[in-house]
Amino acid sequence: MENIIDAARKGEGHPSIDAVAHREGLGSSMIIEGITEGTIVIPCSNTSGRANPCGVGRGLSVKVNANIGSSADMESVDSELEKLDTAVRFGADTVMDLSTGPRWREILARISQASPVPLGTVPLYQVFGEVLEGGGEAGDVEPDAMFRAVEDHCRLGVDFLTLHCGVTRRAVALLKHQGRKLGIVSRGGALMAEWMASRKAENPFYERFDDLIDILRRYDATFSLGDGLRPGCLADASDRAQIEELVTLGELQQRAFTAGVQVMIEGPGHVPMDQIEHNIRLQKTLCSGAPFYVLGPLVTDIAPGYDHITSAIGGAMAAWFGADFLCYVTPAEHLRLPDVDDVRTGTVAARIAAHAADVARGRKGARDRDDAMALARASFDWERQFALSVDPEMACTERRRAMPSDTDVCSMCGRLCAVKTSRRALDGKN
Repeated sequence: MENIIDAARKGEGHPSIDAVAHREGLGSSMIIEGITEGTIVIPCSNTSGRANPCGVGRGLSVKVNANIGSSADMESVDSELEKLDTAVRFGADTVMDLSTGPRWREILARISQASPVPLGTVPLYQVFGEVLEGGGEAGDVEPDAMFRAVEDHCRLGVDFLTLHCGVTRRAVALLKHQGRKLGIVSRGGALMAEWMASRKAENPFYERFDDLIDILRRYDATFSLGDGLRPGCLADASDRAQIEELVTLGELQQRAFTAGVQVMIEGPGHVPMDQIEHNIRLQKTLCSGAPFYVLGPLVTDIAPGYDHITSAIGGAMAAWFGADFLCYVTPAEHLRLPDVDDVRTGTVAARIAAHAADVARGRKGARDRDDAMALARASFDWERQFALSVDPEMACTERRRAMPSDTDVCSMCGRLCAVKTSRRALDGKN
């Protein structure tokens, strides 16, 4: 089948374009226009055949990604499949498998087969992980092995790939000169920086970017150009190294897009609230309006165990200012590998942030559930309230933890229920 971007440029139909248009309640022509301008992507490779492709970008609803994946310390295929099911059930539009343990290939293959939503990965994790596990060092990784890993992931049905192409020697030199508090917090970015330091050579993904274009175009996979120098604390936000990388990503985005490959840009991690708008607008300017995929951003550094909340605050603001795609953050961020409960909590938190932004943007139909919830609350229709909730199971459980004698009201207000009281007052009944 013809690549999505090629079909769009010819103004022709494509099953993924039609599916996204139907899901968004928009005409296919708007989706085609966005793809041809580079402001919309549909991550759906020709090796995956996902049942539920999604569109990411301008004019579309804000999407949510959930990261799953094992580590060498905690590795279970069944656990990762349960995380996948949980993420999708609670509203993730995509998932990324970030597995780093020795069974990564088996886990990725099983997730790819089972996932109904687009799947992303970071190929560098495996190619470096295998060398380090065998007693080698980062500098022992051969450039050709990195490119083989990218193609390997494409063959396994990956739809979008995080590739750290903007971590250049110049950008790392700027980072060293300015003296960051936390250095490089991206695993892929740190590995590439160590490789360059060891080899005294430029990033192969940057130098041989055209080779990446050839691979991804062959499989109709989507670039997710990684923010390998993203800030890991508020003090490092919006520094010269981060912006240098972003400038490079903007240049690479245009090269890939011109060559017929879809591109997203990944965005910063820890950003104070007063800098979020600037970061979003700068990315949109430097990257020609390409879809922006943000991790959080987290708006404070002091909430370990609650970073799903700091992320939801930043994510809602980022999406309001124009970000298109929110990568969830779980309560386990900075602490440990997330479990199934963390995946659920992180997905729901990001889903709330995305929905809040859709409402604020005036997205057609975004507020329908909110209006329906108001009517259900006014009529004390608890079952309807549960059904409309972003997490119906949680709403139902909390309601039933303390049921009042008057089942119309809740145990917080009881006889002093404001809805009942105001109804008597407004109806003139005393």
